[in-house]
Amino acid sequence: MMRNGGQLIVDCLVALGARKSFGVPGESYLAVLDALHDTRGTLDFVLCRNEGGASFMATAYGKLTGTPGICMVTRGPGVTNASIGVHTAMQDSTPMILFVGQVGTDMKGREAFQEIDYRAVFGTMAKWAVEIDDVDRIPEIMARAWKTATTGRPGPVVVALPEDVLTSRTDAAPLRGPAEIAEPAPAPAALDKMRAVLAQAQRPVILYGGCNWTQAGSLALQQFAEGSDIPVVSVFRYQDQFDNTSPTFCGEAGVGMVASVRTLLADADVILAVNNRFGENSTEGYTLLDVPLPKQRLIHVHGSDLELGKVYQPELGIQAGPNAFAAALAEMAPVTGGWSGWRADARAAYEAGFDLPDLTSPVDMGKVTAHLRAVLPEDVIVTNGAGNFTVWPNKFFSYGSKARLLAPQSGAMGYGVPAAIAAKVACPDRTVVCFAGDGDFQMTCQELATARQAGAQPIILVLNNGIYGTIRAHQERHYPARVSGTTMVNPDFVALAKAYGFHAERVGATEDFAAAFDRALASDSGALLDLDISPEVLTPRVTLTQMREAALSAQSTN
Repeated sequence: MMRNGGQLIVDCLVALGARKSFGVPGESYLAVLDALHDTRGTLDFVLCRNEGGASFMATAYGKLTGTPGICMVTRGPGVTNASIGVHTAMQDSTPMILFVGQVGTDMKGREAFQEIDYRAVFGTMAKWAVEIDDVDRIPEIMARAWKTATTGRPGPVVVALPEDVLTSRTDAAPLRGPAEIAEPAPAPAALDKMRAVLAQAQRPVILYGGCNWTQAGSLALQQFAEGSDIPVVSVFRYQDQFDNTSPTFCGEAGVGMVASVRTLLADADVILAVNNRFGENSTEGYTLLDVPLPKQRLIHVHGSDLELGKVYQPELGIQAGPNAFAAALAEMAPVTGGWSGWRADARAAYEAGFDLPDLTSPVDMGKVTAHLRAVLPEDVIVTNGAGNFTVWPNKFFSYGSKARLLAPQSGAMGYGVPAAIAAKVACPDRTVVCFAGDGDFQMTCQELATARQAGAQPIILVLNNGIYGTIRAHQERHYPARVSGTTMVNPDFVALAKAYGFHAERVGATEDFAAAFDRALASDSGALLDLDISPEVLTPRVTLTQMREAALSAQSTN
């Protein structure tokens, strides 16, 4: 059967298991768009309003489902807009494939209209950047792109599609399906060494991360941790991959790391690190563990050999996938020691962290988050972008075994709204709640049109304080009382959301939130609640004025 390159791309995606794609149309990949005309209901194209929003949706979809999020954009401006999602997918270790149009092969190297050297631009941002220059090789490269995105340390792949390759015809057969590649399993000798090191511990900690856990893998890790009574800590924004209601869960190592977690990691004598990359945020700027030789005995387990010893030299490195490793743990007896008090104290500190004083704000987010913990379904999906407001979904929400958090390790503003839309596309029957700051929301608020058109409308909580809060906090700490470039004049968010077909309300007092949220839950058109938040409460326990006064006092002392 003869088909053009665009049809072959789509046929391969369907065979590989892709069911949703996100993008903005462009003339550089018309042949792909034409082929998608015939796959509605099998491989759907979710029409987005900006390529950045589309790439965020694909990244979030990959994190939620464990299969590559598919994004399709045009060359030049389209792909540069989409690069934010590629960077986020890389830092999140999330499977994603970005397909981008390219100038014809006969024009390459001339700086033709919107031409970009994708290998050069994305060479350090993606796991693999490739350009298909022969239509007959499409199945080969599609198979490798899928495998690369999903195995080892998952991540993004960029595939460039020259126009003439897409329109050329071929009799090459599409793929029959994805290759079944088993996770690398731990060697018995490595497991024996791990047990020996843990048995000698007095203050062990399990530190985990990554999005590629299965439910069985997460449960097996939990059973080992509980049987061994070892405290468990997640890396930045991956606490949803372990049941937070477990008595072993003791918090998240990330931005704004609480003192109890910092102490737990710093004072540990053995750290069993499973499936995490050692990033800046989970190590307090690489200070909690000495580089390259930590004083803690380190066992690092990862599916990619490239992550083992990349920053920290482990006493024992085990190349194994998280689920294969957890399955091996499930088959062995727990490792017990005299550390039950160590674990209990860490858990007590985690639970105490939910207690907050009343906040001096029209809407008290401490009470709002407590209400949400009480009323949201156990399989809720929570999303957020970046800003001080993320302390609420990241530090004051407890994720049970069925709940999910979609949040960017890259600290990308604007992620939350597209991620929430992607979650509703993937799981239309689940409740999806997005936390967004007013600045964060305005990065991608045009994607509300995407949500309406796709019938994927989440609940969005806009924490509206009129400032870029994170930067204002830094300003007041380092340049107190010298505000520059961080005050915003915002639109009427309620009117804006209604224009996009959402139910929308302004919530001006804490006591009004519960009823407003009930109405949001009951709405069949999604909802936006514009919450009146005082700029004073940038953090739950230190006000903006206190930050400024402390900085001014320090300046006067010096």
